[in-house]
Amino acid sequence: MKFEVAAGKRKTSIAKATVSEGKGIVRINSRLLENYEPTVCRMRIQEPLFLAGELAKKTDIKITVNGGGFQSQTEAIRLAIARGLVSFFKDQNLKKAFLEYDRHLMIQDPRAKETRKPNDSKARAKRQKSYR
Repeated sequence: MKFEVAAGKRKTSIAKATVSEGKGIVRINSRLLENYEPTVCRMRIQEPLFLAGELAKKTDIKITVNGGGFQSQTEAIRLAIARGLVSFFKDQNLKKAFLEYDRHLMIQDPRAKETRKPNDSKARAKRQKSYR
């Protein structure tokens, strides 16, 4: 049985998608996509599936995701799905369609939280100075 594994990252969230031949079933951490909440995130995850059209209905996708918040997990999941579908079908037209729709369906967003500096309160904030 042919399958392809792809990963997606956003901030501290990491998603791993396993794409295999099947009937169009999508599971996220063993839960069906139809049961995934919040609804806005479910719709964002479905974007690469709608763009792929009939190709997405020929595959089963199993996703494991952890880390970060629900929004960054959503971005990591859709990146992993899109990369997985492109590598499974090896279709350059599909890759082009993903890139034209949204660049972050194929290319990771490198932005992340800035690290805290030693002896400071926050990433950019400086220590308060007392004169008295």
